[in-house]
Order: sequence, then C-alpha cells, then structure tokens
Amino acid sequence: MTEKLPPSFFDLIEQSEKPVLVDFWAEWCGPCRMVSPAISRIASELKGRIVTVKVNVDKKQHVAAKYGITSIPTIMLFHKGSVLLRLTGAHPYETLRQEIEKALP
Repeated sequence: MTEKLPPSFFDLIEQSEKPVLVDFWAEWCGPCRMVSPAISRIASELKGRIVTVKVNVDKKQHVAAKYGITSIPTIMLFHKGSVLLRLTGAHPYETLRQEIEKALP
C-alpha cells in the first residue's frame, strides 16, 4: 500500500479544483492578528467552495519571495495557478468577503 503524501503548496495552488485562499502572515504582525478571525470566518462560510491556507512568511520565505510578498498581511486567491485576487493590508471582514466573492470563478 502506497501512502499518498500531502501536496506541496505549489502543487495545491496549481492543481486544486477549488480556488485556494492564501493568508500570508507572521506571528509578530499585529494587523495579521486582526485579519485572522475574518479569514477563519470566511474559510468556514465558504467551506466546500474554497481551500484556505496560512503561510508564515518567516518560516516559508521562499514562498513569500516567489509571490513578491513585501507587506503583510497579504491575501491572495489562486485558481489553477492563476492569481484571481491580491489584497495587502488589514481589511475588515465585509471588504475581504466581498472582494473574495467577486474574484471567485
């Protein structure tokens, strides 16, 4: 029996049938902590429609560098490798939800 390994981040955003919402954050980032509950709420509300991933930019610097993340929080929505949405800064729940909904395929 062969174990199926979990996909890498890059495999996930390129191959997922569902759009992937990515929250780029860091533990020391106050605005990231402010946005986190909104992201969790959106992930719960859109469960089954999107996949949600948090990427700690301090631990995954190569991922942050690949996408040019210079300010956090940065929220990105990917589908089949394409960027559908990129938001930088702390936005309220309503704004995040509205922008994500507009960007969904």
